[in-house]
Amino acid sequence: MNVLKIATAGSVDDGKSTLIGRLLYDTKSLTEDKLEAIKKSSEQRGYDYLDFSLATDGLVAEREQGITIDVAHIYFSTPTKSYIIADTPGHVEYTRNMVTGASTSQVAIILIDARKGVIEQTYRHFFINNLLRVKNVIVAVNKMDLVDYSEEVFNNIKKDFEALNAKSTYAEQIVSYIPVSALKGDNIVDKTDAMSWYNGDTILGHLEELEAQDVYDAGKVRFPVQTVIRPKTDEFHDFRGYAGKITGGSLKVGDAVTVLPSLTQSKIKEIFFFDKTYNEAPAGSSVNITLEDDINITRGDMLVKTNELPKIEKQVTATVCWMDSKNLVPGTKYIVQHNTNRVLSKIDSINSVIATDYTGEQENNNKLSLNEIGEVSIKLSKPIYFDSYNDNKSNGAFILIDAQTNTTAGAGFIN
Repeated sequence: MNVLKIATAGSVDDGKSTLIGRLLYDTKSLTEDKLEAIKKSSEQRGYDYLDFSLATDGLVAEREQGITIDVAHIYFSTPTKSYIIADTPGHVEYTRNMVTGASTSQVAIILIDARKGVIEQTYRHFFINNLLRVKNVIVAVNKMDLVDYSEEVFNNIKKDFEALNAKSTYAEQIVSYIPVSALKGDNIVDKTDAMSWYNGDTILGHLEELEAQDVYDAGKVRFPVQTVIRPKTDEFHDFRGYAGKITGGSLKVGDAVTVLPSLTQSKIKEIFFFDKTYNEAPAGSSVNITLEDDINITRGDMLVKTNELPKIEKQVTATVCWMDSKNLVPGTKYIVQHNTNRVLSKIDSINSVIATDYTGEQENNNKLSLNEIGEVSIKLSKPIYFDSYNDNKSNGAFILIDAQTNTTAGAGFIN
């Protein structure tokens, strides 16, 4: 079954958790005990309705404050598709959490309160989805029941968001607009009679029509080696295979490949998936590949088609979302984790801090603070083999690891 990955975004009280809870309820994805717990908790709080946000807000602080803090992953299925929803927080102080949730998503649902319209946080939510090249964006104008299901209110919000969309740098991005009431269930799973002026799909109807293609766009083939398979059994005494996940395009038996960083060339001999062999494997496949020649290959190396070499350099310029409480400053050293390859690096310069409301670049004072996003130049102790993030998401992204604490300090997207 196809799997579609979704990230949500919205400001405080816009109703993200309620919308997801309603999706789960209307698709009958809530277990009996979970539903009973929601009913009991709603009654204890004096509500005359079911508080569906309780289906997703897992932390005690989230339930007490009615806000989302951490990224929660919610799973549900329909007869035709499986879904993974990353319920991400909308607050500016949790920008790093939102970047984490959206980084592997194919679809984003940006919620807007119909009473408030497009606000500053909406700019940031759209900016991050623009930065991460999330192809499909659903703008859910929520709480339409509180504005008397007004078509005029919806159209004004749509007009304001289209003005924001005009600033996008991602031409392939597709934006759809759906008026909803998560609390009442209007246009979430079932069509509503309350907005007869709207002729489009419901949230679920729109999701069902989307292709659950791999999150990474088509491009040049990249195969980072995760591990070398050497069984050393009597049956497979001389077997040497290379396990990893294909991104960008497909690989097939007979393809001429180059091994990076050695630049050694060979051809694909066999492609294994568990105990079966295939002539071709598409992007997104986790496979085991053997080559016609005996080559010294290890974890961190990469196989690419011989006529599709990436850039191989010791310095990169990238957009970095900073996730550590300790500021990022020039001269500090971090480990760059690029695919399966780890390289020691030094921050050469902080070129700018990027305003997430599309107003441009800000004065950076030569540092990046927690949750800030900026352009950074990084020197590496040895070359890495990369593409720009726009050309290949998997081969254009990396994380910065603090070698002393082993924490993920930042996420980078190569320019």
